Amino acid sequence: MDITHVFFDIGGVLGTNGWDREQRARAIERFGLDKSDFQYRHETTVGALEEGRITLDEYLDLTVFCSPREFSRDDFRNFMFAQSHADSEAITIARAVAELGRYRMMTLNNESAELNAHRIAVFGLGDMFDAFLSSCWLRVSKPTRMFYDLALSIAHANPSASLFIDDREQNLTPAKALGMQVIHFTSADLLRGQLAAAGIKLNSEGT
Repeated sequence: MDITHVFFDIGGVLGTNGWDREQRARAIERFGLDKSDFQYRHETTVGALEEGRITLDEYLDLTVFCSPREFSRDDFRNFMFAQSHADSEAITIARAVAELGRYRMMTLNNESAELNAHRIAVFGLGDMFDAFLSSCWLRVSKPTRMFYDLALSIAHANPSASLFIDDREQNLTPAKALGMQVIHFTSADLLRGQLAAAGIKLNSEGT
């Protein structure tokens, strides 16, 4: 079946992850946090954060500002946001797919509302995607089946006519089980060929 919908992950595909191991490790070093204590607190609250059940400020209250600090909340928030960097080549490719005018373009990602909004703006994604189907708004996260069921229902998409691009195999497995076509993203250089193999052909410049 011809593709009608293209779903992109954001973190790990269109840019760096928002608040994953690498970003948290930098924060631990930068702000002198107790690694084991912070990690424990993070693991008990990150699900609620990414599914929109607590705000970023509530998360910080529970993980960082549970003790007196010599730095401010704004210092820490600004550091978190500064860890996000766009993959300009991958975004160029995504924009080229959108400009073909043949596909509904949407994102499927796990992220807190505040980081998600920041990254959509900083990465310049607002004008190329029709919708942002994020865990913070769906109230459920990848790789649970409900996440994909909701996303496909909201998008009014046939799974077999849907292509999902993600950097993590664990997120692709349930999508594939539902009948979606999938691409395991490893680099922007390879993405052009992977898209072509799925029937979405771009020229060498990505357009």
